[in-house]
Amino acid sequence: TSGGEQQMCAIGRALMANPSVVLLDEPSMGLAPQIVEEVFEIVKDLNQKEKVTFLLAEQNTNMALKYADYGYIMESGRIVMDGLASELRNNEDVKEFYLGMGGGERKSFKDIKSYKRRKRWLA
Repeated sequence: TSGGEQQMCAIGRALMANPSVVLLDEPSMGLAPQIVEEVFEIVKDLNQKEKVTFLLAEQNTNMALKYADYGYIMESGRIVMDGLASELRNNEDVKEFYLGMGGGERKSFKDIKSYKRRKRWLA
């Protein structure tokens, strides 16, 4: 079976126990972009129709915030930001550090003051 089919099978197997919460760890890892979109659409559909809550650990920030209602951003094992997914998507720091946009002109990585901003978050 393909990676997408394996993910859907794992989600289906978890749903057979009729849970109220399902934890998904990196459901997009190793999948083609079209399949990632399909898996996230299925999860969103299950959330809305079956009222199953999904707790998602995902490094694909753009996809996660596109489908989530609420999000937490972690750095070094600590939560540094949280809020409605729509608010996080529009946050300038999140755009710059996790979504690869914002900040205006193109910058060199050595010019980005990420450490200072992160240090501010962790303070």
